[in-house]
Order: sequence, then C-alpha cells, then structure tokens
Amino acid sequence: MSNRTVTTESQLTQYSNLIVLALRAAIEAGEEILEVYESRGEIEVSRKADRTPLTEADMRAHRRILALLAEPAGGDQALGEALPVLSEEASDIPFDRRESWDRYWLVDPLDGTKEFIKRNGEFTVNIAYVERGEPRAGVVYAPVLKRAYLGVVGIGAYRLDEVSPGSVPEQWDEVVESATRLPRAAEPAAPRPYTVVASRSHMSSETEQFVEELREEHPDLELVSAGSALKLCLVAEGSADVYPRFAPTMEWDTAAGHAVCAAVGVEVNSWPAERPLEYNKPDLVNPWFLVRRA
Repeated sequence: MSNRTVTTESQLTQYSNLIVLALRAAIEAGEEILEVYESRGEIEVSRKADRTPLTEADMRAHRRILALLAEPAGGDQALGEALPVLSEEASDIPFDRRESWDRYWLVDPLDGTKEFIKRNGEFTVNIAYVERGEPRAGVVYAPVLKRAYLGVVGIGAYRLDEVSPGSVPEQWDEVVESATRLPRAAEPAAPRPYTVVASRSHMSSETEQFVEELREEHPDLELVSAGSALKLCLVAEGSADVYPRFAPTMEWDTAAGHAVCAAVGVEVNSWPAERPLEYNKPDLVNPWFLVRRA
C-alpha cells in the first residue's frame, strides 16, 4: 500500500499553473524538434556514453525547455524562484545535490529518439512536476500528432488535439474548455478487445511471455505497438488496458506519463513487486513496471 500525499486546494491551483507552463514549454520544444524532423536529408546521430542515440533535436528541445522553465513556478512570483530541472540531456547531477529537492521538473526533451530517427511520428516531449518522489503533474506532447496529454493528480487528465503554438491555452480553465477529459467514453456500438500496448523498439522476451499468459485469459487480446510515453497515455485514455515494460527505462521516460495515469487512477507499479514507481532515486534507472487499468 502506498502512502500518497494529501493535496490541498492551494496545491491544486499551483499544480494547474505549473501544467500550463509545462504545456507551453513542451509545445515550443516540439517546434524545435519539428524543424529538424522536417528537414531534408538524413538525421545526424551521435552516441552518448551509454550508447543511446542523440540528435540536434534532442539538444534544441532541451535548451528551449530550460529557458522556459527558468520562470518562477507557474509564472507566479509568489511561489518564489524557478524550480530545479533534471533533464535527460543534463542528468549528471549528483544525488547528494538532488536529494534536497522536494520539488523539481523532470524532463525528457525528446522521448523516443529511435522513433524520431525513423520518422514515424511516435515520439514525445515529456515534462513532469515531481514533489517528494511523486509525479504530481505532467505533459506528454507528440509534435507530429499535434496531440498533448495533461494530467494533474487530484484534478484529472485531459487530451488536447490539433495543438499548435498559436493555440496554447494560457490558463487551466482554457485547457479544460478545449480538451477531452480522460478516460474517453467508450463507443457502445464498437466494443474493443482486451488491448495490450507494448514498446515498438524495446520488446523483450519477458514481455512476450507476459502477453501470451494474458492471451489465455483474454482470447480476443490485441497487441498494439507504440513508441515513447504514448504507451502510458493510451492506457490513461482508455484505448488500452495494460502496458508491461519489462526492460530498462529511466525516470524521465515515465514521470510525465505516470502523472497522466495517476490523475485518472491508473496504476504505474514496479513489477513484480507492484509498488508505485519512485523518483529522484540515487540510481535514476526504473525497475520493470506494469501500467494497468484497475
């Protein structure tokens, strides 16, 4: 059983302000990414120390997000100085410095770099607000799809479609008015099969075995492949029932999608221990996890 943080009305207002700032940062970072994505020729790729790919788009998005998140939290001067930021592209901050962070931004400027390089559109910008080890608010933005998922724990989760820089809501009320609340209502005339969403680029043998075991219980099971944090959002919106990830990920890969899921009561638990994922650990690698509708 998890000891979840009790949220006050003033905190909910703060979180909603934070998410609007994060949405603007994600969309502007998405524009930086699209300039590279839509350019002619092959995308140049270098390798980081851990052998994961890095492109110009990763760094341009990273720099843009840092500039925007340098504003005071939620744009409210009363909330004090800007929050610290832990980004995939600047993750070498030692734990003895990070461990004092009660509140911070956790950012993946371009989640799904392999999908970006393949130009299949299934990559996202992920920005999460984390408080005492829990993602409390998050934005997952897919620039090619022009779709953003937003979640605030204690308020709810939403999906924005046809997003563009000129249509960014400036207030939380505007987000609610223009977005679809999650989970989306199912169409009674077209019930879907039990749906498992899995990684397009990182399918493991353990995941395949798990899916086959589920198939015995759900003969109509449908397996859907997708990239980046979109997989968490598909479960949150009700398009999928479960997302098993039995392969390595990092905290910045999951935090924003975790917040979207938590906002609608979808569990994101380690596997097989089934404890909520924790953030700002000494080691930023996630355990295996399972995202599942209750």
